[in-house]
Amino acid sequence: MEKSHVVFLLVSLLFFLPLFRGGFSCAAGTQDGSELWGYVEVRPKAHMFWWYYRSPHRVQDPNKPWPIILWLQGGPGASGVGIGNFEEVGPLDTDLKPRNTTWLQKADLLFADNPVGTGYSFVEDTKLLVKTDEEAAADLTTLLIEVFNRNEILQQSPLYIVAESYGGKYAATLGLSALKAIEAGKLKLKLGGVALGDSWISPEDFVFSWGPLLRDVSRIDHSGFEKSNRFAFLGCACVFVLAYLCMCTRNGVEFLLPEKYSLAQHIKQQIDDGHFEEATSSWSELEDVISTSSNFVDFYNFLLDSGMDPVSLTAAELSRGIAMKRYSRYLTSLRSSVGGDGDSLDTLLNGVIKKKLNIIPENVTWGGQSDLVFTSLAGDFMRPRINEVDELLAKGVNVTVYNGQLDVICATKGTEAWVEKLKWEGLETFLSMERTPMYCGNDKMTKGYTKTYRNLHFYWILGAGHFVSQVKPPYLSTF
Repeated sequence: MEKSHVVFLLVSLLFFLPLFRGGFSCAAGTQDGSELWGYVEVRPKAHMFWWYYRSPHRVQDPNKPWPIILWLQGGPGASGVGIGNFEEVGPLDTDLKPRNTTWLQKADLLFADNPVGTGYSFVEDTKLLVKTDEEAAADLTTLLIEVFNRNEILQQSPLYIVAESYGGKYAATLGLSALKAIEAGKLKLKLGGVALGDSWISPEDFVFSWGPLLRDVSRIDHSGFEKSNRFAFLGCACVFVLAYLCMCTRNGVEFLLPEKYSLAQHIKQQIDDGHFEEATSSWSELEDVISTSSNFVDFYNFLLDSGMDPVSLTAAELSRGIAMKRYSRYLTSLRSSVGGDGDSLDTLLNGVIKKKLNIIPENVTWGGQSDLVFTSLAGDFMRPRINEVDELLAKGVNVTVYNGQLDVICATKGTEAWVEKLKWEGLETFLSMERTPMYCGNDKMTKGYTKTYRNLHFYWILGAGHFVSQVKPPYLSTF
């Protein structure tokens, strides 16, 4: 990170000059080529930032090409360039010290602040923010075309799309969009696979998993479980009443729901009816019920309380459902708990990192539009993407699913539920197979389990919460 090690280059062989008002893209990098970063104008006045790291461990083996991992953060509105890079898998931590568990040991890394408006990415008109996962995938595909089509070295490496949390929905839609562009000859790369880490693929299955999981681990009692899930198991009479209540709501009749009315079932009905924005609001209400019933369990690790550290979300924030802020601040809290200097990620990215990159417009603040990104996607937030995963499997794409044992928001119970809904022809065989335990080195303690059939791979990671990258990741051997 020393200035003497960084030379800012205008890479005219790859991109145009950095004139954001003129509709151009730009790139810069280190003198040795180990890092490249830049902007791609994915649509007029919509600018997406990316950052590429070439692994120092890269080897040239024609029989096993060195992979590139595209990391997609969740939120929506959380920054891969900031959170994924400095708090999870990049070469340096938030104290700018080398990370011993960086994923550069196994692959090159490409981070993108996706969708536009996230992190360093920005739009010149907020009307240009994406409203659907498909729109985000189209922008990412444009970025990949710009980055890969101009670099023959990158084209030789298979690209693995690795996603976390809401990023899994981006990954599923991007995988299909990229394949379409590859088949049409517009994108020059080989898709190695898609990895879905604790991914928000089926919101319905996750909201129904919260009550049973937290009751089983003693974080809520019978009363709390009834509030979240009770009507899910009461049969046709309840479904009829629920349908009547929803009909009344659509006709403008307002009333108070019974105290023990199941919010999870209400969310399911809203999703079934295609009322996704309303389902997002109900999801926020259910989080509040779960939080109150569990004495504010941490949604990313059920062994913790949300108030155990000063950066955890407050009860007031929970009631407003500010998921992206909780997501970012939880990761920052992990750094503080292991001796970080306490400076915020905002300070780092808007200070020394922005100065290093040297191409971020002065009027762009890292994360300045992120809240707007979440709001813009409210109508797609609760939309499932199981069909997209099914289509990837049918097309022969390697799909890896991994989940942390301690996660709540994207609980393993919910992930298993949506996997069982796949229509993929190999599913029955996959479900009938036994899992294989995993170990790290000579340590005989079980670290997880795995199961593989054809192009579907599932990893159960023990001792990990929502952010599986915070533990030593044995599943990286799959790349």
